Amino acid sequence: MTVIEQTPSSSALTGRTRYHLTEEQLHFYDENGYLVLRNWIPEPLLHRLRAAGEAWIAEGIDASPDHPHFEDYMYAKRSTGRVMFRVNYLHNKGQSASLELLGSPAVLAVAESMCGPNFVPTYESMVFKQEGDGAKIAWHQDAVQPRNHRIFNYDLYLDHARAGAGALRVIPGTQKQKQDICMVASDYGWDAPGVIEVEMAPGDVLLHDTMIVHGSPKVEGKSLRRTIYYEFRAAEQIMSEGPWDREWVQRRLRLLGPALKRHQDAFPEADQFTWNISDDFRPEQTADEAAELKIAHTVHSKGSFCSAGDSHGKPKD
Repeated sequence: MTVIEQTPSSSALTGRTRYHLTEEQLHFYDENGYLVLRNWIPEPLLHRLRAAGEAWIAEGIDASPDHPHFEDYMYAKRSTGRVMFRVNYLHNKGQSASLELLGSPAVLAVAESMCGPNFVPTYESMVFKQEGDGAKIAWHQDAVQPRNHRIFNYDLYLDHARAGAGALRVIPGTQKQKQDICMVASDYGWDAPGVIEVEMAPGDVLLHDTMIVHGSPKVEGKSLRRTIYYEFRAAEQIMSEGPWDREWVQRRLRLLGPALKRHQDAFPEADQFTWNISDDFRPEQTADEAAELKIAHTVHSKGSFCSAGDSHGKPKD
């Protein structure tokens, strides 16, 4: 299968940024469930994000239960001891770069292309494998949904992910319905028909449908691989299908005001995004920005897994 890729265009269409997706790109995504965007993040912002990633890991790796963000750090037990693999709710962890990324046209023009003007940032996390920790991520679908709207993950790679060294595998077309994940694993292992091993470099972005079957096998001697994940959904989708209510959506949308400002303040000479949200959903900003930087989830959309059956918890990506 041909892998359609896109880099930011040097010429913008009227009313669109150079980061908006083309109809060809959207068609490829809809048919296959993923899309690769090469060299998507400007180098200055990428540099700040890589530094932020180091800071998040350094803060969480030895955190004790009395740490103020301990519940946002996720760990696994290995034969060598506790290993950290995820940071949830990035924006309140003392690193402005996560908001600068969220407010950049490299993210928001994609969200608008995929979800329309009333896009909602629903999740933010960094998932990583520490050097030498090559544990597998089993085949799964992130969130099963009626497929009346696009729901997608924006995966920004901060490090190389190479074929044969733990790069993510996706099975194109599997996003179109709920899959029997146990059958896929037992019948095909890691070599399901049509599977693509997606090689990525720092600054590349992978868009993936929350229903595409994806995972990565165990690899020995693996180098550090960090990926920032932002999920987006249309406000109209959430209002009609859940699992959240309008108040929660409004709180999530209030992230975008500070995000747009942080990006403009950090990169005043760079392209900026014009937020075209409709009046029906435009939020009123509060004076307490700090309180809006972590909007927790009390419920999640249901995913599809094999190891633990269907789950209501957010998967590891």
